[in-house]
Formats: sequence, structure tokens, C-alpha cells
Amino acid sequence: MNQNISVVINTYNAQKYLARVLETAKSFDEIVVCDMESTDDTIVIAQQFGCKIVTFPKGDCKSAEPARTFAIQSATSDWVLVVDADELIPEALHDYLYDFIQHPEDIRGLYIPRKNYTMNTFLPSSYPDYQLRFFIREGTEWPPYVHTFPTVQGKVSHLPKSRKDLAFRHLDDSTHATIVRLNNYTENEVEKKSGKRVTLFKMVFSPLNRFFKLYFLKGGIFYGIPGYVQAMRSAIYKFTVLCKLYEKQIGLR
Repeated sequence: MNQNISVVINTYNAQKYLARVLETAKSFDEIVVCDMESTDDTIVIAQQFGCKIVTFPKGDCKSAEPARTFAIQSATSDWVLVVDADELIPEALHDYLYDFIQHPEDIRGLYIPRKNYTMNTFLPSSYPDYQLRFFIREGTEWPPYVHTFPTVQGKVSHLPKSRKDLAFRHLDDSTHATIVRLNNYTENEVEKKSGKRVTLFKMVFSPLNRFFKLYFLKGGIFYGIPGYVQAMRSAIYKFTVLCKLYEKQIGLR
């Protein structure tokens, strides 16, 4: 097994943060950008950083997940670190991963904590937001649905949440972009959850529960407007999924 690591990034019109992301990834052995036919300067930026660029047809894909497995298997290293086009890799994580692969024992995948930002504010209420993003490439497959984790061939472990210096920094996006993503992602959620029944009780209390958990139980209330916005966005996301599922339930979709 080689001791190299490939960074894999799925993109679609990702020019906003891509240069910053690639700057934090350039010290790895390989960067693979799997693009879904972007119409902005995504490819130009990737070329400037010397990335290996592969293309996955956009088609009717609503998220990056349908292209994840293809992207991962396009890498050449045994170990792969998957990063979104709005996530920064801390230098401490780079060093930790290269030390780890020298003696991985029986571990074949690592959950990495992520620090989420809303309106340029880090909100501990969503930390550690673990993501299974580092793993052996061989045999790994990713379900084609949003908010899923890959299936790794072997044992997986979690990096300690106390090591905030190892966490991805998940950059925030504008409200406009968030709403566009909301519609696309919830379409994919409906595919993933097709067949689940929606009741009035669930439609009323599931979004409220999500808001209450983030805003009150996890302390979003202590972070002013960003804390409120994060909790409200999460509740609206849940409500939108339930509305679309109900439409499908009664034959409107």
C-alpha cells in the first residue's frame, strides 16, 4: 500500500471559494476535481492549481452525491480525502493524516469533525458535525443521495472532537445560494426517503423540534442573529422535505 493521499473535490459552478480550498489542498500528493459541467471559472481555477480534472455529466443531478464514487475511483492514491468546494483543510489535519497512514492498524476510514459557519460566525451548536471523508479508496462506494456517508471496506473511527485544530472549516454561503441549494437538496431527499408517510403531527413538530434543538438545547441562542438563522434554516429544510414528501404521498408529484 502506498503512502500517498489524494484530495477529491466534486464541483459545479464552485468558483467562489475554490481557489481558497485548493490552496489548503496543494501540499497533498494529488488533487482530483470531478466537475459536473460547470459554466463558470471552476475549470480554469482547477487548471491553475495543476489538478487532475475529470467530468461527470450534470444531467438532472441535484447534488454531488451521484458523482462521488466516480470521483473517488478517479484518484490514484490508496488513501482519499474528500473535501467539498466550500471547505478548508487545516494544516494540522494534513500532518495528522500523513502520520496516521504510516500505522493505520486496522482502521480503513476516519470521521473528521467540521466547523460550520453561518454569516461568518462559527457556531459551536453544530460542532463536531462529523463527516466520513478519509478512507481507503479501494472498494469504497457512496450512495447517490444527499447527506449520506460512503460505505468503506473495513473499520472506521472518529477523530477526537477536542481537536478542533483538525476540523474542516465549512464556509458559509449567501441566503440566495442557500435557498437554491435547499430546493435541489430537498428534491434528492425525497428520492432517498420515498415511501415514508407524512402526518400533520410530523409536519408540525419535526421542524419545531429541529429549531428547538439547535437554538435552545445546543446554544444557538447565545450567538445572536447567526445562531437564529442557522436554527431557522435547518427547520425550514426539514419542513420543505416533509411538504414534498406529502405531495408525493397524495399524488401531486
